[in-house]
Amino acid sequence: MFLIQPPHVRELNLFSAMPDHFRRPERSAWADANRGGAPTDSFLEGPVFDDAGNLYVTDIPWGRIFRIDPQGGWSLVAEYDGEPNGMKFLDAATLLVTDYKNGLTQVDVGSGRVAPFLARRNSERFKGVNDLVFDASGNLYFTDQGQTGLHDPTGRLYRLGRDGRLDLLLDNIPSPNGVALSPDGKVLYLAVTRGNCVWRVPLLPDGSVSKVGQFFTSYGPSGPDGLAVDAQGRLLIANPGLGYVWVLNGRAEPIEVLRGPPGASITNLAFGGPDRRTLFVTDSTHGRVLCADMEVPGLPLARR
Repeated sequence: MFLIQPPHVRELNLFSAMPDHFRRPERSAWADANRGGAPTDSFLEGPVFDDAGNLYVTDIPWGRIFRIDPQGGWSLVAEYDGEPNGMKFLDAATLLVTDYKNGLTQVDVGSGRVAPFLARRNSERFKGVNDLVFDASGNLYFTDQGQTGLHDPTGRLYRLGRDGRLDLLLDNIPSPNGVALSPDGKVLYLAVTRGNCVWRVPLLPDGSVSKVGQFFTSYGPSGPDGLAVDAQGRLLIANPGLGYVWVLNGRAEPIEVLRGPPGASITNLAFGGPDRRTLFVTDSTHGRVLCADMEVPGLPLARR
């Protein structure tokens, strides 16, 4: 008989909370569709760090992007008619944002200028793009989630090549969300929120995918969301319905659980701090960023 050792459980700590003057306790079109109409003063997502150690986060319902300095101070970078979600740096000065309303959008972090990057595919709007990651060659993988789920398993995974070619890799996903790549770039991990699981997507040399499988299965009211990978290739999963971050080994066994406070919705995560040894996570329902020191640093993120 084989015994699986229970995961080590730790509590997440507060890094910084959104100041009151930025909060908007009002109804919004996004909250009407996604939060049952409850007033939602913010909903944080998309954490990513710049080269100076500043953390950037999105606020989906109010179309805002914030910069949080290493001391926890907040400043508004951009506010526009959109619903920004995931973010990665396109270059040192430009964020590439998955925007539910507008498709792929780019934001100049100095001026706050917002411009289209890829709004449509063959003149057709996306369902609602969600998250993204670059590989070492500058190819972009992004998810198109919309309102898909087990009732409508038609969410999509795309790859946008450096040459501008857009390939549809999967179109049968019940709510595709976060994406992350293995250290060798040969496997893409895909959060499937309404399936309450993470898929393992092998990336083949000819650019296709095959033998996609279910790597990890969670539980609870809302499944895996944002993903990250550390330098040892371990997968970290933000699980909003549980308020957890799962840390998985190569066999998809939970070896550690980072736990948020009661009522927390842990939606996404990013490594930052000296040598990328601190994990920062968005607690969306409270408008806060939480953190935990990690023994293993995060894998560096590629850019185009």
